[in-house]
Amino acid sequence: MSHKHYSLTRPQKLFVVCSAIFLTALVVAEATASKLFTVFTLPFSISILGMQFNEVVMTAGVIAFPITFIVTDLLNEYYGKPGIRFVTWIGMIMIIFEFGIIQVAMAVPTASISPVGEEAFNTVFGASGRIIVGSLVAYVIGQLADITLFHWLRGLTDGRHLWLRATGSTFGSQFLDTFIVLFIAFYGAPLSLQEIIAITLFNYGYKFIVAVVITPVIYGAHWAIDRYLGAEMAGEMIHMAERLD
Repeated sequence: MSHKHYSLTRPQKLFVVCSAIFLTALVVAEATASKLFTVFTLPFSISILGMQFNEVVMTAGVIAFPITFIVTDLLNEYYGKPGIRFVTWIGMIMIIFEFGIIQVAMAVPTASISPVGEEAFNTVFGASGRIIVGSLVAYVIGQLADITLFHWLRGLTDGRHLWLRATGSTFGSQFLDTFIVLFIAFYGAPLSLQEIIAITLFNYGYKFIVAVVITPVIYGAHWAIDRYLGAEMAGEMIHMAERLD
C-alpha cells in the first residue's frame, strides 16, 4: 500500500494563517472588551445629548480590532465573499465557544492558593455574558455590512483603488458594530444612553483614524501575499474573488 503525503497549497496555507490571526484577534477583543480605559483627558468639556464629558473613554477591545480590519480586507480581496463569510461564521461559533468556556471557568471552585480570587475573576469575566451577546449581534451585522460594502465599492471602481474599498467598508460598518455591542452590553448597567453614544463616537473616531493609518499596512500585506503566491496565482485569485457571490 502506497502512502501519499498530502501537502497544503500556498493559497490554503494563506487562508489558514489569515483565519487564525483573525479569530485570535476576535476572541482577545471579546475577552478584554469589559474594560473601559481613558485615552486622554480633554482640555475642555464637550456636551453629548446634554451630558458633559471631560475625557475620551474607549473599550479595551479596540486594541485588537484593527487586526481584524486588515485580515477582513485581505480575505475579501483574495477569497471573495464565500471565503470571508465562512470565517465570519466560524468567528461567531468561536465567540459562543469562548462564552461556554468562561462559564465553566467561573463555575469551578477557586483553590485557596489561587493568585486570582473568585470575586475578582467573576467580576472580570462575569461581565462577558452581555458583552458576548452584544458582540454576536454586532459582529454578524458589522461583518456582513463590511463584506457588502467592500464588494460594492470594488465593483463601483472596477477593482481599482484598494484604499477606497478597504477604508470605505470599515467606515460604513463599524459605527453599527460599535453602537450595537455597547448598547446591548452596557445599557442601564452601568452606562446611560448618553454615555453609550459618547463612547460609540469615541470608539468610532478611533476606528476611523485606524482605518486610515493601516491603509499602508494593507498595501504592504497585499504586496507580501502577491510575492508569496506569485503574481500569476495572486491575479487569478483576485479575479476569481471578484466573480464569486
